[in-house]
Amino acid sequence: MRYLGSAAVGAATLALLLATGGPAAAAAAAGVPPPAGRADHHRAAPPGAGRFDDSPRTYRGPGFDTCTAPSLDAMQAWWDDSAYGAVGIYTSGRQRGCSQPRLTADWVARARAMGWSFMPTHVGRQAPCSTNANKPAHIDPGDAVGQGEEEAAEAVDALRSLGIAQGSPVYLDIEAYPRGDADCSRAVVDFATGWTDGLHEAGYLAGFYSSAESGVADLAAAARDGAGPLPDAVWYARWDDKATTTDGAGALNPDLWTDHGRIHQHHGNVAETHGGVSLTVDRDELDAPVA
Repeated sequence: MRYLGSAAVGAATLALLLATGGPAAAAAAAGVPPPAGRADHHRAAPPGAGRFDDSPRTYRGPGFDTCTAPSLDAMQAWWDDSAYGAVGIYTSGRQRGCSQPRLTADWVARARAMGWSFMPTHVGRQAPCSTNANKPAHIDPGDAVGQGEEEAAEAVDALRSLGIAQGSPVYLDIEAYPRGDADCSRAVVDFATGWTDGLHEAGYLAGFYSSAESGVADLAAAARDGAGPLPDAVWYARWDDKATTTDGAGALNPDLWTDHGRIHQHHGNVAETHGGVSLTVDRDELDAPVA
């Protein structure tokens, strides 16, 4: 973990601003142009109406994620008949839980033409103390920063192959892990700093997904201690059925990632039907950068 001492107050302040100032501040520091537009879509809006301007970068409103990219017919049905405007897609990572037979540059282009925004997600190495048997590859605490940079490069290659341009985010998926092991927490934060460095170097924004009680709590503690660079946006899982990015944020409240830098996954594994098409999804509420 890159803690900054009292002799580097200015650098520490910058690192904390990167964590708390949202994607605009971090993008500027990385030499990436600021977001060009914002989506203001709410559940009361008619389906498919007014979800973003001509150059979307930040989306506010409901989204969903599901393990395998749905068919384009399903995406069209949900666009026409639901309030959702953003979808999580598992773009890369050695430990993705599902195959992605449909996820191609053509799928991305055609779903984008319908109006969808995306939450690209990378599932790589997990916390050293993780007990998730389905994801056995763990971060090496002795090389956590380097491994984070390595996985950022993998993620960038995948984004480029899918036609997802610079300035877009990709969210690192760190599944829930037991807290209380300081070395494990340090490795996760070091990995996130390497991830952030690598993505900023390539011109992309860095996102971070985890449980509000584990990875996000550790990242928030690191931000308050002046560690950095840290991701531009956080996607926190807390299944409390609160479709908001302000309530239920746990360790984030009230001061971190408040400038359009939050996604709240508030309900998991729910079956929904829209336009005659049923999917099992996790529900999200966004005020964050999207692709």
